[in-house]
Amino acid sequence: MGRRRRRRRVDPADAARALPEAIAALSQTLPAGPSPETFRRAKFDRPEAAPAFWRLLFCVLSPQPPNGASASFSPEAQVRSVKLALRTQGYPRRALAQLPDDGSQGGRELLLALAWLLAREPLPERLLAQNRVQLGDEMHVCECEALASPGPPAPSVEADGCVDIRHLQWLMGKLRFRWRNLMASQQEQCALLGKIHSYTRGCHSDRSLGHLSVTETELLRDPEGGRQLLRRLQRENARLQAALEWRRRELVFWQWMDTVLDACPPEASQPTFLPRIPTPGAGALEPLVRELQALQGELREAVEARREAWEAGVGGRGPEWSAVRTALREAVGQDLAALRRACERSGSLAQPHGPRRLVRTEAGAPRGPGLRAPEVIEALRSREAHLEVVLRRLQGQCRQELARLVGALPGLVWILPPGR
Repeated sequence: MGRRRRRRRVDPADAARALPEAIAALSQTLPAGPSPETFRRAKFDRPEAAPAFWRLLFCVLSPQPPNGASASFSPEAQVRSVKLALRTQGYPRRALAQLPDDGSQGGRELLLALAWLLAREPLPERLLAQNRVQLGDEMHVCECEALASPGPPAPSVEADGCVDIRHLQWLMGKLRFRWRNLMASQQEQCALLGKIHSYTRGCHSDRSLGHLSVTETELLRDPEGGRQLLRRLQRENARLQAALEWRRRELVFWQWMDTVLDACPPEASQPTFLPRIPTPGAGALEPLVRELQALQGELREAVEARREAWEAGVGGRGPEWSAVRTALREAVGQDLAALRRACERSGSLAQPHGPRRLVRTEAGAPRGPGLRAPEVIEALRSREAHLEVVLRRLQGQCRQELARLVGALPGLVWILPPGR
């Protein structure tokens, strides 16, 4: 008793055998994942490994990568999209931005970028949740009260050329037409969904559901679709097993990435990989906490100094900047008020997000887990009211800008459009 447990050292021979298995498991969880041999060639910056990693990062960084999304984009467009997405997310290495746009170079830099994405978020889990097979009728619900402020209004800038008001009116009419079509299609979809749930009541083996979904109803009509769905579920199950295998062998991958990072030429800003590996205790975090607190104090002082310099610089620029500051303070106040209301309603900032299955229940049925339709409607009405406040504020800003333009042209007669 009392003897300290020695950390188990990884045998180099075991690591050499486990590394290809870890990389193969990781590749299976990623869209268009390269082979372990491609990873090895990327470590030595071989040019033949670059195209596969450009495609991989393009699929990973796309908002919602559908199947075959990279086929509709040229290699140059994929490279530019990856560079822009990584720069937006704060990727620190400048060497990747200096790579050519033809996608023929940069295997090692792209491998470092992939490791950076794996270290900053649970990337395989996010991709699995995003591309999972849906068996039930779902809708995405967010009960958070959205921060509806559009940000500070930009100072008025004169247009470079003439603006055709008729073209703007045509665009607004086109937008209204498409919005009405979208609303009509959504209402029709909800009506058909309600009929399916009503006609299949009592057909489901799960008593808590009571009815079939659209996918389950389609299986009764088309047996071949059932076999395709089974193959999709088998592929998803294989990806889930690969994700579990990747988590078991993740440490071997990060030890190998240390050798990749050592092989890179020195740069002023090296990416710091922080894989989520449990530590023996919390005592090792105390120096890090003190350092973060010291950096937070320095950042606060720097922000105060820059704010004072900014206020001194824009203080004499006329009433336009004063209006910008006033609108900014009002927007921040409204956002804080929305956060307080969300905290008072739920007791915490964590509100339900993500997809929820739609289940039809009777009026007098006992309440089960999940959200009721009136709760979702109330959340949507609250969001609608918040957006209406923002719309009225933006309309007021537009009227002020129009009044300023009319005052600048004394001979212009402005006739307001008829109210809708």
